[in-house]
Amino acid sequence: MRDYGFSPAQQDEIWRRWREGQSFSLIGRALGAPMQSARQFLYQSGGIRLTPQQRSKRHLTGSEREEISRGIAAGESARQLAKRLGRSPSTVSREIARNGGRNRYRAASADVAAYERGRRPKQAKLAQRPALRGLVEAKLALCWSPDQITGWLRRQFPGDTSMQVSHETIYLSLYDPRRRQAIDRSLTQKLWSGRPMRRPKIARRPTWRGIICGTVSITARPAEVEDRKVPGHWEGDLVMGTRPSAVATLVERTSRYTAIVALPDGIKAEQVTPHLTRSLLGIPPQLRRTLTWDRGREMAEHQAITAETGMPIYLCKPRSPWQRGTNENTNRLLRQYLPKGADLRQYLPKGADLRTFSQADLDAIAHELNHRPRKIHGYRTPAAVYADLLNSGDALTA
Repeated sequence: MRDYGFSPAQQDEIWRRWREGQSFSLIGRALGAPMQSARQFLYQSGGIRLTPQQRSKRHLTGSEREEISRGIAAGESARQLAKRLGRSPSTVSREIARNGGRNRYRAASADVAAYERGRRPKQAKLAQRPALRGLVEAKLALCWSPDQITGWLRRQFPGDTSMQVSHETIYLSLYDPRRRQAIDRSLTQKLWSGRPMRRPKIARRPTWRGIICGTVSITARPAEVEDRKVPGHWEGDLVMGTRPSAVATLVERTSRYTAIVALPDGIKAEQVTPHLTRSLLGIPPQLRRTLTWDRGREMAEHQAITAETGMPIYLCKPRSPWQRGTNENTNRLLRQYLPKGADLRQYLPKGADLRTFSQADLDAIAHELNHRPRKIHGYRTPAAVYADLLNSGDALTA
C-alpha cells in the first residue's frame, strides 16, 4: 500500500481522525498535506485499515521448531519433545504430521508454511463460489442492501450454508482491497450511500425548517401508532433535488409500503397540497388513518389536506426528523433509484432536477422498492405485507 509521503506516525494520525469522522480537508490541514493526498491514502484501502500480520504467542516459534527438528534427529518421541518445550503432545504431533512426518520434517520449511497458513484474509467465500457470487452481484445490481441479500439467501437456501454469506463479508468484499477480486467493486454505487469507501458514522445536525400555524404535535398522536400493530398510519416527507424540485414520499408504518408522489409544480404548500391529497385519496380508506410529517413549510395547508382526506396530520418536533424514522430510512434507500436518463438504478446525489421524472417513473421506482425484502419482516417484502394487511380483518377494524 502506498504511503503518499506520510510517515507511520502521520498514518496513525490519519486513521485516528478518520475514525472520528473528520473530513479530508480537516485531516489534510492538520497534517500540513494536500486534501487529495489524504483522500487517496484512505481510498486505496476502501476506508478499512489493513493490520499487519502478527504471529500469536500461542503458536510455535522458529526456535521451537528447531528444537523439534533436533529432537526428531535424536530419536525423541513427540511426548518427550512436548514436555521439554512445555507444549501439549498433540500440538507437537500435529506440527510434525502436517510438515511431512518424522522423516521429512525441516524447521525452516515448517516455519514458512506456518506463516503462509496464517496469512489473512483467506480467499473470500464469494471468490470460491461463483454461483453465490453471481446471486450476490445480481441483487446488489437491484440496489438490495447486503443485509437484505443475507436474509434472502437464508430463506432461499435454508439448509445450504455454501449458498449463504454474512452481510459483513459482502461489505468487506466490496471495500477491502485484499478481497476486491471476490466481487465487482463498481457495485458500491448500488449501495444506498454510493460511496467508494467505508466512512465512520457521525451525527448530523438537523436544520430548522420554519413555523407552521395550527400544527398538531406528534405528542398528540394516538398511542396505537407506536407499536405498529394497527395498520394505516403513514409517515411522509419531501426528498429534495435541485431547488425547487422534489418528490414526496409516503411510508406505511406497519408494512413499510412506500408511495412516491411527483411534484412537477414546485415545493411550496399550494403546489404540494393537490398532488399529496390526490395520492392520499388513492390509499384504501381502511388504511388511511393518520399521517406524520416533518415540520416543513410545504405542510402549511395541512388542515386542507385533513379536511379532504379525513387523515389527521401530526408534525414532528423542531429538529427531530428521527420521530419519523421509517420515512427517513426509506428516503435514504430512494436515493439509490433516482435516475439519470432512463437507467432507474443509477445512483444520483441530491443535485438533480426531480421535476423531470414523471409519476410513471416514480411508480416504477416504488415498485422496486416495495419488492425488496426487509429484515424487519423476516425478509418478506413490503408489498406482500401490505397485501396481507388489505386482506386481513385488522385493516378493516376502525
